[in-house]
Amino acid sequence: MTTNDCYLRQTSLQEQQLYDHLLSCVQVEIPSAMISRFRQLFVDGVGYSDPQIWLALEKIALSKQAEQEFRFILNRCCHILINRWQMQPHMQAAIPELVAILENPSPPGSARSRTCRRLRELILLFTETEQYLTLRRLAQVMSQGVESSANDSKPLGTLISRYPYLYEHCLLSEDSSYEHQQTVRQIQSRMQQKFEFDLSKYVTYQVRRAQVSRSKSAASGRIIQPVANPTLLSDRELGGALKHFVGKVESNRTYRDLAQGFLSHTTQIPSYKVLKEDLYEYLTSSIDPAFGKRQFNDRLYTQLKNTIPHSDSQKPSEFLLVRTCSQLLNFLVVESLQRPNHFVFVDLITNLGATFTTGLLLKIVLLCRKVKPYLEKRFSILYNHYESSAREGVPWLVKSLENLNVALSVHFGSADVSCLNQIM
Repeated sequence: MTTNDCYLRQTSLQEQQLYDHLLSCVQVEIPSAMISRFRQLFVDGVGYSDPQIWLALEKIALSKQAEQEFRFILNRCCHILINRWQMQPHMQAAIPELVAILENPSPPGSARSRTCRRLRELILLFTETEQYLTLRRLAQVMSQGVESSANDSKPLGTLISRYPYLYEHCLLSEDSSYEHQQTVRQIQSRMQQKFEFDLSKYVTYQVRRAQVSRSKSAASGRIIQPVANPTLLSDRELGGALKHFVGKVESNRTYRDLAQGFLSHTTQIPSYKVLKEDLYEYLTSSIDPAFGKRQFNDRLYTQLKNTIPHSDSQKPSEFLLVRTCSQLLNFLVVESLQRPNHFVFVDLITNLGATFTTGLLLKIVLLCRKVKPYLEKRFSILYNHYESSAREGVPWLVKSLENLNVALSVHFGSADVSCLNQIM
């Protein structure tokens, strides 16, 4: 065994010592005590109650690998506490308090010791990492439930809690443990269920209100308890979006009808080339001809024609459909993670509106449900790109995020809007 191998093994043992210590503490101490402990260990850097743990942290912080490794260690330490607290509703408020300790790190120069100075330098570096960014987003989700529309000058990032479909892409980092992935999925499920329940209640309220207003009986005088609109769309916009996503859109058929009809038709399609031509017709049938004929339809046709051309003579398959739909979402929403190219998406929203554009995306996902996570990933790229922008500066993106939330909830979630049929 080389000296380096021995060092790596020793460091691993010290990390494990730190994790085990925090895990045993968080199981018996209240959150306020754990936050004080965390601050004393990682920020104050003096007088920690357990000298062995302090010695282990000191060796980690002063090691040559610290600049590369410390962010992963600190991230895991944070999540040991978070994973425990998120399971208890009365403890969840401690999560943003924990992250706040890291938000404004003390200047290294004011530290009393070399180790403390080094820890502060490492925490400062940590605040520039993907790990910290996902922690901050998680704190945003846990700190306020669902952010209202009261202040449009706030950054788009303050709305993250509203969009559970972004959580797996925005709240997890490259080193997220299995336990943390489960934590995020549990939070996602809880927030998604709440939105779907609130949306169902709101729709039921609006339907009853419409029925009463139409009625000429004595019942029309009864009081119906108001239910708040759970979205950032206006009542009119939300009503229009719901009717569009679940009502008749083409030839007296819903989006679900259209998708099922296309899928039934694919069993008779002789080749992948013909499938792409039929897919072009399927998608452009919902595009306003005045807009489509300008440029969009030609570009969509070219996009499909150039998709996996070497397979044109093959029999259509699920694999080819998944690849085609994922590349379509690339083209329609955003192409690249590094330099997000989304002018097609902005052009669609500008000309067709957020609801019709979302309907076009819904057509694709209803054809091929396996690309739903891919669509969510596309939106997370846009969200990350504009996260620090004021909401008032990107109203098109806010409306798109809200429309997609509604569309996914009624088609892939448990939101019950069946009563809309009574007034459509």
